[in-house]
Amino acid sequence: MNDIQQDGTVGKALDVLEMVAALAPIRFSDLMARGSYPKATLYRLLQTLTHQGMLSYDEDRGSYSLGLRLVRLAHGAWSQSSLAPLARPALDELARVTGETVHLAQMDQGQVLYVDKRNAARPVEMFSQAGKVGPAYCTGVGKAMLAFLPETALFDALARQSFHRFTALTLDNPSKLTAELIAIRGRGHAYDQEEHEAGIICVAVPILARSGRVIGAISVTSTTARNSLSALEAHLGALKQTAAKIAAQAESWQFPEAAATVVYSET
Repeated sequence: MNDIQQDGTVGKALDVLEMVAALAPIRFSDLMARGSYPKATLYRLLQTLTHQGMLSYDEDRGSYSLGLRLVRLAHGAWSQSSLAPLARPALDELARVTGETVHLAQMDQGQVLYVDKRNAARPVEMFSQAGKVGPAYCTGVGKAMLAFLPETALFDALARQSFHRFTALTLDNPSKLTAELIAIRGRGHAYDQEEHEAGIICVAVPILARSGRVIGAISVTSTTARNSLSALEAHLGALKQTAAKIAAQAESWQFPEAAATVVYSET
C-alpha cells in the first residue's frame, strides 16, 4: 500500500492539489488522463477542494487552478518554515559581489526545494526557480545537503532518488553518488558539472547549524559559455561566509522540527 492510500482521502486530495499545481490551468479530462482515480472520486475531490478555496474553477475555460486560500497558506508556510525571509539580505549581498546567479535551497522528502533565487547581472534561462522542486543527486545544492546528512537520513534520501540520466555527466547510480558525497564532505563544497542541465555549472556549500544539522544550501551558478568551475571556485570564500551568516541567524529562529519518519533536515 502506498503513502497516498494509507493517508486516505486527505492523501488523495493533496495528490490532486500537487497535480493541479504542476499543470495549472488544467481541465478535468486532462487530470483524468494523468491521474489514477475513478471519475467519480476525482470529481468529488475537485469539488471539495474548490468549495474549500484550495482550488479555483474557471467556468469559461473549464479549468482548475490553485485557489487563494492555498496561496495564503503557502505564504504563511514560506514565512514561517523557509530560510528565504531571514536569508534575503545575505543573498542580495552575495549576488552583488559575485554578479552570478545565486540559489538558496532546502531539502524536502529527499529532493531539492528552491526557496529563493537571485538572477545574474546577465540572466540565464535554467530549470531552477523559487518554489520548484528538483533532484538532489545531480544538483550542487542537493549534493551539498546530502553529503552532510546523518547516515540514516542519507540512506532514506538516497532511496528516494530516481537516478535518471539528464546529461552524459549525471551520476546515475548510488555507488557513484556515494563516492562523490564522501569527497564533498571532505572538501566542504559541491559542484554541478553539467549534471542536471547541459551547459549549467555551479559551486555549492551547505548551511549547517552549530550541531552540524543540515539547514539548507546555497550556490553560485553560471554557464560553461562564460565561466569555468575554477572561475566559480573564486567565490567559495564569499559562499562560505554567506552560509555562515544565514546559519547564525537561523540559530535564533525556531525551525519546525522534522518528524522522525521524514528524511529531510528542515523545511
